[in-house]
Amino acid sequence: MMDMAAVKAAARKAAFARRKPLFDGANAAQAGYLSEVLAGYRGVPLSGFLPIRTEIDPRPAMAEAAAHGPVGVPVIMGAAQPLRFSRWTPDTPLVDGAFGAQIPAVEDFFDPEIVIVPLLAFNRAGGRLGYGGGFYDRTLEQLRARRATLAIGFAFAGQEVDDLPLEPTDQPLDLIVTETGVIEIA
Repeated sequence: MMDMAAVKAAARKAAFARRKPLFDGANAAQAGYLSEVLAGYRGVPLSGFLPIRTEIDPRPAMAEAAAHGPVGVPVIMGAAQPLRFSRWTPDTPLVDGAFGAQIPAVEDFFDPEIVIVPLLAFNRAGGRLGYGGGFYDRTLEQLRARRATLAIGFAFAGQEVDDLPLEPTDQPLDLIVTETGVIEIA
């Protein structure tokens, strides 16, 4: 029997392969439903992400939200540490951060109440398969210990799977938004 690390590694490899053609076929309107969801939270501090590789692109929705309140992006502080979130606008000068992700050149940290979470795969119960560093799990656990924090998974609809390898430390998503609609978690 494979251990959980091996099971997750195999699931990640399959998820990357599934996501590539979805990314290749994406259009400019992929963040439309995310914009609609965020419109209901105008002014609430939130964090999105700057897409890397084949991730879906939340920047149009983030730009709209930035006109109404603080928007940030994640900054990796180090291995096995929670993320911090630095303020971002569409005009923010960026530099290369860890793992190829861009981060603001000038750090201006704050705690978001909404976190838009990238992922490799998800299920309709709010389960999420990430990249294996545990950054979002640690971060959501820390933020949720302080105040209610809404975790919105943002992914292509084709990233949905029925069977996800999950562990007790995996933080659940509260809502999932794709390019085709919004999935409410029961």
